[in-house]
Amino acid sequence: MIKKNNIKQKIKNGENVIGTFVKFTDASTIEIIGLLGFEFFVLDNEHVSMNRESMVNIIRAADATGIVPLVRVRENRPVEILQALDSGALGVQIPQVNTLEEAKSVVRSVKYAPMGDRGFAPTHRAARYGIMDPVAYVEQSNEETLVVCYCETGTAVDNLDEILTVEGIDVIFVGPFDLSQSLGLTGQPKHPKVMEAIDKVIMKTTRAGKAVGIIASDAAEAKWWIDKGVQYITISSDQGMIVSRGKQIMSDLHINGAVANK
Repeated sequence: MIKKNNIKQKIKNGENVIGTFVKFTDASTIEIIGLLGFEFFVLDNEHVSMNRESMVNIIRAADATGIVPLVRVRENRPVEILQALDSGALGVQIPQVNTLEEAKSVVRSVKYAPMGDRGFAPTHRAARYGIMDPVAYVEQSNEETLVVCYCETGTAVDNLDEILTVEGIDVIFVGPFDLSQSLGLTGQPKHPKVMEAIDKVIMKTTRAGKAVGIIASDAAEAKWWIDKGVQYITISSDQGMIVSRGKQIMSDLHINGAVANK
């Protein structure tokens, strides 16, 4: 039996789930965030240089605390999705899903027949190296795997009604910074025009019975988004939390403009 995807069930129940992005390749990071109580992590394979061996070991580390492992793949290609899921990830986040056909391609790549056409090899890690019954594995994988599609361009917002008709998509994840760039407001994710687009995504997605996801910088922002109807929240990243806490510590140590330990 494959690992139960607890966050997928919570999303179906209308509950909120809290995770973070992971950019470090040290498996102890996964153990730490799991011990802290984060429910899932998204391994950032899009913005971080990471080999396949590191990806597998980071996913494996999730077993130590029960945290749900997801992977943000580099691009919407079947082989990228296949290798993340065969390694044991319980879901994928796919960047740049801008059209109906691109959304359909995501689901085809994630799911086995009859839902999709993911390449089938019953001896990889996710299938317990061939120890599982292959039919049972296919059924469980199709049920437990979480599909998260990015909405991070004006084109995606314009095509969202069509994208939301695709069966198998669980979460529409807003990328505020990329969306700001697409709308000609690079680096201004709180601009009224960007916020208006995000509000539109939240309204349409929840009305379609799917969950909305977004990144938050801290707990206060996460609570703000939850109040607006967002269920799936990634709070910063492992690197981001170190930077944020480190900046606060160094600021606190400044006395009369000088750092205390100088």
